[in-house]
Amino acid sequence: MMSKKLKRSIIAWLLLAPLVVLVFFPFAVMFITAIKPQTEVLSPHWWPHEPRWRNFIDMWAATNFGQALWNSVVVSTFATLGAIVISIPSAYAMSRFRFRGREAYRQFLLITQMLSPIVLVVGLFRVIASFGLIDNIGAVTFVYMAFNIAFTVWMLQSYFATVPKDLEEAAWIEGASRFQTLVKVFLPLVTPAIAVTAIFTFINAWNEFVIALTLLRRQESYTLPIQVFSLVAGRYTVEWHHVMAATFVATLPVAVLFAWLQRYLVRGLALGAVK
Repeated sequence: MMSKKLKRSIIAWLLLAPLVVLVFFPFAVMFITAIKPQTEVLSPHWWPHEPRWRNFIDMWAATNFGQALWNSVVVSTFATLGAIVISIPSAYAMSRFRFRGREAYRQFLLITQMLSPIVLVVGLFRVIASFGLIDNIGAVTFVYMAFNIAFTVWMLQSYFATVPKDLEEAAWIEGASRFQTLVKVFLPLVTPAIAVTAIFTFINAWNEFVIALTLLRRQESYTLPIQVFSLVAGRYTVEWHHVMAATFVATLPVAVLFAWLQRYLVRGLALGAVK
């Protein structure tokens, strides 16, 4: 006889099967196309007759993928770290202090998330150009950080509000300053929330396209979205096996990041639900 636990597992997986197929289908298409010989890319056969695993190595060498990958890692990492470090004091103040204009400021942060970067890109280009920073990775990093600060403050202040004030007050009674309390008591409790916010901020920077397309000119400065776009745009023939290989590899760092921070992600989401 099949146990009840096994039955529940089977039923759960059957119910989740359509979602799993829907999520993994694009990745399967990318991977299968990436290992097809160029002559079989448009073939109706779903699996190549002779898979070319070397396509990934050829793509890496032919598309300058390594430099674009490094640029994206640098830009996304420093933009995320900068946004988190700057946002923590602001989010803490919003969750702990009552001051005039607090609600208006919270609404302002929410409204800024409704604006698409493309609305601001012309003015942004003129500002960056006036400083002579076009085609500068540092400038793109700073812009990404600035664009994500409103999001990180909004996310963190909602998480910070769930931490009981009694813990901070107990530290103050023991003689700790507000800064010591923030660093040694408060921040360790909200580490999952910071991790969740950092993940989403990193993804926002990793996938951003419009600003990078506007501010970057040389191939040596391209981030991954621009590098992949350059494999398709303005070409008479598109090497789809290289495009799909590049796209597939570009998804791996984010997948690794999710797997590495999965426990913090679950705890952070649970923390946000308890409010």
